Amino acid sequence: MTHPHTLQSLAACAALCSTAALAHVTLPAGGAAAGSDYEAAFRVGHACTDAKATTGIRVQLPEGFTLAQAQPRKGWTLTAQPREVSWKADSPQSALPAAERTEFIVRGKLTDKPGTLYFKVLQSCDVGSADWAQLPVAGSTAKLASPAARLDVLPAGVAAVDVRDAWVRQTVPGQSGTGAFMKLTAPSGARLVGASTPAAGVAEVHEMKMEGDTMKMRELTSGLELPPRQTVELKPSGMHVMLMDLKQPIAKGGSIPMTLRFEDARGAKSSLEVQVPVGAPPGAATESQGHVHN
Repeated sequence: MTHPHTLQSLAACAALCSTAALAHVTLPAGGAAAGSDYEAAFRVGHACTDAKATTGIRVQLPEGFTLAQAQPRKGWTLTAQPREVSWKADSPQSALPAAERTEFIVRGKLTDKPGTLYFKVLQSCDVGSADWAQLPVAGSTAKLASPAARLDVLPAGVAAVDVRDAWVRQTVPGQSGTGAFMKLTAPSGARLVGASTPAAGVAEVHEMKMEGDTMKMRELTSGLELPPRQTVELKPSGMHVMLMDLKQPIAKGGSIPMTLRFEDARGAKSSLEVQVPVGAPPGAATESQGHVHN
């Protein structure tokens, strides 16, 4: 079993990486809290090799996940057993076309013990099948061709939120504030309620929007809602983390540590520590407009 502190490091690493995107039947990145009710949404990325449609999905449920309910799909036959759930298309017309993305959903209860769960998924198609069942080998960094769907079960206090493409805008001498930007996805939903960094005296969640001809900024005092499995982007001229009373220059090529604080629907608090690079990643929006506080 992975140590809780190691899990927190893994969560922070996953926040800035995209290795899960290499798999083609996956669970949302970000993990889930130990002991929580969890909605496992298996996303099918494409059909099998040389196939035109997915005709069946069979999921093996690992120890550590107790089945509560599997979500039916119109035009598909659902079979649910304690350790296995499957969906089978009733006809070619109800099969999932190769170019279409969708989710097959199973709800259940997670183990109280932090660690990693792997769900083996057999994808059947009109031509052939794909067995997403490979597990990582201890000590190996080799990429798996057909990895099982992975779920990080996180210890108490570690936020089940995926953070990607995080960056902070560099500053010039004498500048007292700057903005941090990122993409946030919470598999089970959450609310970003605050942030902190030793690089700034104040860090607040802000929103910028046009009012008439003026760009105004205000603090989101109740936090920023992260709907389940929906990516919310913090970007220039929009929602962002505002850093004020800077304690040091923010120089391009470096990074700053940042703690993001969250709450779930029950009010449970959690946090995630990330290293935020200075300077926008390739393709990121970097526009900057003048603004005033609302």
